[in-house]
Amino acid sequence: MTVAEWCVFGALMLYLLTIATVKWISVGQFDNSRPRDPTFYDDPIRARALGAHQNGIEAFPFFAAAVLLAEFRLGPQRLIDELAVLFLIVRIAYVFTYLGNRPTLRSILWSLGLAINIAIFFLPGIKAYLPA
Repeated sequence: MTVAEWCVFGALMLYLLTIATVKWISVGQFDNSRPRDPTFYDDPIRARALGAHQNGIEAFPFFAAAVLLAEFRLGPQRLIDELAVLFLIVRIAYVFTYLGNRPTLRSILWSLGLAINIAIFFLPGIKAYLPA
């Protein structure tokens, strides 16, 4: 497996761990028989963790598709790997800014993550213009 493919797995685990950690920390307050109970998310940190989790679900398909398409279309693997690692770092920072209630920085990181995904997606089309 390539580094980029491991980053796809990492992005998946990140959005799962974002919410699982909050539920695990809240032993006694989280009722697994009612996992979507809105009152559990009345706490601000839990609400932000849910938001980060949901955004991770939204961001994941484009990232996974961009990586797989770029590799399938024989984009420059080293650059795909580097951008995928950068995306994962940005997403980790995004989660922390979401949990830390830093909306402006969070929006900047979200935009950066989207730009990275777009770059990965178009790598096969521009590889002829990249230095060897």
